[in-house]
Amino acid sequence: MQTSPTDKLDLRILAELRRDGRISNTDLALKVGLSESACLRRVRQLESSGLIERYMARLNLSRLGWGMSLLVRITLKAQTDRDLHIFEKAVSAVPEITDCFLTTGEADYVLRVFARDAADIERLHGSVLTKLPGVARVESSFVLREIVSGATPPIDRAAP
Repeated sequence: MQTSPTDKLDLRILAELRRDGRISNTDLALKVGLSESACLRRVRQLESSGLIERYMARLNLSRLGWGMSLLVRITLKAQTDRDLHIFEKAVSAVPEITDCFLTTGEADYVLRVFARDAADIERLHGSVLTKLPGVARVESSFVLREIVSGATPPIDRAAP
């Protein structure tokens, strides 16, 4: 079910929360021009409607020891609903895989994988990625530099 913000105030609240998810309700209310109680009511409604799914901290993964990032394209031997479900369940259990997308094109899935170093990549490739259920082919590319990451499309252009 697709849900859209109800008005421009909701859009302003969402924009401010996207910029700073830790903003206090008092500061948020000031920025969007609402009373604190009205602002809190709107935020709670945006949460309960599913427009706000969760709040997160953006971590510096390289400072935490995850110095390498890869984009991995996976092709499965078969693409039945059962095969896809089994693969997706297995991939969800691998903590080094931070993103997984079912895609069109030559590969069935594109994964974002983090590793500590070259030895970790070798371990992941030989013991994890190629051992995922139904995998026929694994193709990896090293991320040299992130240009845009974690961005979302402009919320003021959301569907009415």
